[in-house]
Amino acid sequence: MTGTSNTSRRRRVLWAVAAATALLITVVVAVTLTQNAGETQPAPAPSDATAPEETPSPTPDEQPNAAQSEGCPAATVEVASAAQLQDALDGAGPGTIIRLDGGTYTGEFSATASGDEDNPIMLCGTRESILDGGAIDGGYVLHLDGVSHWVLDGFSVKNGQKGVMADRTTNSIIRGLTVSEIGDEAIHLRAFSTDNIVAGNTISNTGLRREKFGEGIYIGTAESNWCDISRCEPDASDRNRILGNIISGTTSESVDIKEGTRDGVLSDNRFDGASIVGADSWVDVKGNGWLIENNTGQNSPLDGFQTHEILDGWGTDNIFRGNTATVNGPGVGFSLTPVRDNVVECSNTVSGAGEGFATTDCEG
Repeated sequence: MTGTSNTSRRRRVLWAVAAATALLITVVVAVTLTQNAGETQPAPAPSDATAPEETPSPTPDEQPNAAQSEGCPAATVEVASAAQLQDALDGAGPGTIIRLDGGTYTGEFSATASGDEDNPIMLCGTRESILDGGAIDGGYVLHLDGVSHWVLDGFSVKNGQKGVMADRTTNSIIRGLTVSEIGDEAIHLRAFSTDNIVAGNTISNTGLRREKFGEGIYIGTAESNWCDISRCEPDASDRNRILGNIISGTTSESVDIKEGTRDGVLSDNRFDGASIVGADSWVDVKGNGWLIENNTGQNSPLDGFQTHEILDGWGTDNIFRGNTATVNGPGVGFSLTPVRDNVVECSNTVSGAGEGFATTDCEG
């Protein structure tokens, strides 16, 4: 197979990059756990940030510790109504900590102010703090629009066409949210959103409006929409890290990684694809240079993990390592279409796949 014809030099480069990326995850997670919200420091800003055997379904209490919500520190602003929330978002600046009281906040909310590296802006609450968009065919329940250095922590998002949308958002953290009852996708990073962390979120019941659009987490933009979103250029939503999320009840992929994105990490997530009808895998990687590591999936309509070459030069140089795929479907654990320079390491485990391990031999 073509996957086994890579040169030794090419393999060494790929594995070296993967090892360095894995080390970066460990450092970032440790920082997230040990610092309070006012001291969180995601990766440096990008230079082009402004450019255009079956197991039980996991429960929220089983989230990896590295991805747990840290809760609210001392608030600078406390809100108890939808109007107060939007006013607080409008008036936020570096160091602002907005605490949501328990209750339902009905409406569509947007944030356009930025924090800074030493003083991010934080919006935090508990699962009983519910942002409710009011309808699954409306807009975005919460929109981060052209911002940097934000932390969203611990609250719930429901009843919108899209849950959390991040456009032109950099160096920000979306963690510990409960996102459910969504018309299309739950969390979406697009329009050159770079160097963000999406961690420890519990996502369910998406695609209630259109099954094809019901992704759990969506990174980037499909090429067919580049002229609308990224000035007809690839949507370089790069270096994002998707860590320790629990995703079930989605009608499309648990995670969809689009052409145009590079050098991200998808690690330690848990997928249940029993509700997928608008796609055929948990994860579809069309970008380049992603590390897909230590994820666990069960119940897929076809394959576990896929790559696709939508455009020349995309859907390559991705590494799959240490994943556990209980497919319970007619396909394979890893479907590389085509194989290109993607690597499926032998550390992956596949069971319940009608066509076997992968469309290529494993390496390493």
